[in-house]
Amino acid sequence: MTNRQDDILQLSHRPSLHEGTLVLAFSGWMDGGDVSTGTVNRLVELTRARPIAEIDPEPFYIYNFPGTMELAALFRPSIEIRNGLVKKLTLPTNIFYCHEAANLLLFVGKEPNMRWRAFGECILQLAHETGIRRMIFVGSYGGTVPHTREPRLYITCSEERLLQGMEQYGVGRSEYRGPGSFTNYLMTQTPSANLEMISLVAEIPSYLQGTNLSSIEAVTRRLAKILKLPLELATLRAASTRWELEISNQIEKDPGLAAQIRKLEQTYDDKLLEQDAS
Repeated sequence: MTNRQDDILQLSHRPSLHEGTLVLAFSGWMDGGDVSTGTVNRLVELTRARPIAEIDPEPFYIYNFPGTMELAALFRPSIEIRNGLVKKLTLPTNIFYCHEAANLLLFVGKEPNMRWRAFGECILQLAHETGIRRMIFVGSYGGTVPHTREPRLYITCSEERLLQGMEQYGVGRSEYRGPGSFTNYLMTQTPSANLEMISLVAEIPSYLQGTNLSSIEAVTRRLAKILKLPLELATLRAASTRWELEISNQIEKDPGLAAQIRKLEQTYDDKLLEQDAS
């Protein structure tokens, strides 16, 4: 690999874990409601994990995409100008954090626009150098789950034997055909790298935009069980409850939307009863 020669993967500290877990979050694709980045950022905060490495963004992102201003705006870095002076320019970041006591690495970054193989090699290289055995991607997609119910969780695994081990956490098995993500590509590379990978994806309300605190809280709670992390989630749960009440109050002002959501609730509850009966 040429990653180290090119200074793409930059380490400030190399922890030594024993068959540890690396949890991955990517903004962009499959980060609806900020569930991917929001969940892992919350884990970083709750565990007080410290940054240990980063991937240089320069080779992996398109900043000047041709097309309409609306399309180009999706790729260009964010800038803040005040009183005629440039105060802030925000480029993509890809940062690894470590919580050694939990045998855990956490990664928060942006899905690369290009050079997926090189980006993946950075992740696999760090995994090998730090003693990682398992990787878990956390993501989301918009579906028919109402905001008043738990998001449904689905898994995709790099090996069939991993599927049964995840059933105890109340997750379904993914069924999908369509455009793929970088994490799909990464999962195809893990068997040859002697690593396991699980994709944990939440179905969240498609009718809501912006950060979904309720889904972030639900996914964080489920992920804490998978990782066997004794986290204090009371603050996150309280914020989630306030968010849900605020959204519900806004929706009640729109009788048509409120009626639509009651139908989604009924469908959700009926399906849950069917599953319990079977």
